[in-house]
Amino acid sequence: MNYIAAALFAVALLHTFCAPLFLKAAHKNGRHSGLLHLLGEVEVVFGFWAAVLLIFMAIVGGGADALQYAETRNYTEPAFVFVVMVIAASLPVLTAVMRGVETIARWLPVPTATAKAWLCLSMVPLLGSLVTEPAAMTIAALMLAPQVFHKQMPERLKYIALGVLFVNISIGGTLTSYAAPPVLIVAHTWGWDTAFMLQHFGWKAALAVVVNGTLATLLLRAHLRSTDTLDGAAKVGQVSVTAIIVHLIFLAAVVVMAHHPIIFMGLFLFFIGYTQAYQKSQDRLIIREALLVGFFLAGLVVLGGMQQWWLQPIVSALEPKVLFFSATALTAITDNAALTYLGSLIEGISDQAKYMLVAGAVAGGGLTVIANAPNPAGVSLLRGNFRDESVSMGGLFLGALVPTCIAMAAFFLL
Repeated sequence: MNYIAAALFAVALLHTFCAPLFLKAAHKNGRHSGLLHLLGEVEVVFGFWAAVLLIFMAIVGGGADALQYAETRNYTEPAFVFVVMVIAASLPVLTAVMRGVETIARWLPVPTATAKAWLCLSMVPLLGSLVTEPAAMTIAALMLAPQVFHKQMPERLKYIALGVLFVNISIGGTLTSYAAPPVLIVAHTWGWDTAFMLQHFGWKAALAVVVNGTLATLLLRAHLRSTDTLDGAAKVGQVSVTAIIVHLIFLAAVVVMAHHPIIFMGLFLFFIGYTQAYQKSQDRLIIREALLVGFFLAGLVVLGGMQQWWLQPIVSALEPKVLFFSATALTAITDNAALTYLGSLIEGISDQAKYMLVAGAVAGGGLTVIANAPNPAGVSLLRGNFRDESVSMGGLFLGALVPTCIAMAAFFLL
């Protein structure tokens, strides 16, 4: 089963890179276009191959073993990402952030459109250290969509912006000990609190985020659209202050209860009820997009849970400096939280190795869609703005390469 699981994981990785080919085939094949379009959805990939894995497990070991394996996985993170995406993308929350961005943009000595783009690429990712990375990704993606990811923006620049956004979200959550999944998963085991994160990671991450955001904005500035930050900006004026406060309270409560799925799912149901009761201050909730992202992450949990047999020996055998570069590379083909979790299982791991493992994992979190938990959310929200309505994994990798190197330099040299 280990070999079968590893093979299926490799096939799923290959599938993510080939997803645009399925979408192109869907436009040419009328009879099976629905199936091909489904297989072309990046968010479906890991859920699909996780189902295949469970079928193999049932055939090889029996249905009881497959059921036991599926039921013993921890699905808290996929459920949390689903809930926090929907709440963070609600119109009142976006309105609050948009008004804050516009206020700060007016103070900066640059054109407003340039200032907004810079704030969304630099400051909003750092906000992820407070409201968690998935929420920051959702907010940043929706605010950048009309201004940066529009039809007139050259495709090459879109991938640069996407790569910078993904890398900055991945490292921007390291100012606290609870916002970045690869940090959160080891913080309790290794005794890392927010003060420790600020001292050893936070200021380096903030510097890299600002450098990445500034360089990207300089490249994008000639093509930025000077428009309202939100596509649904026409309804912004109808959003009441009360609705903004209530939505922010829901968001804060869900973030605080991120490790208690029963509680945050209950809060989510109350949130849905509130949005139905006060529809004047609401826009469409992104239920479908968030469900697809949750499905993707749940599939990654199932498939990733069977990769420990080959990943952990690699992590445990490497010297700290080699571990840093290896962790960055491995993150591109695994989830960075899964990688740091494997590191937390190694007995007697040195403090330097702990730092290098986490630093490498977060630095490489923007290279692929599976490298960091919030990335599928960004792809889901922005892919319609790319050619053929799909995000090329090769394009994302190239777009994230330079900001990844800057993040690596910040963590390794400073």
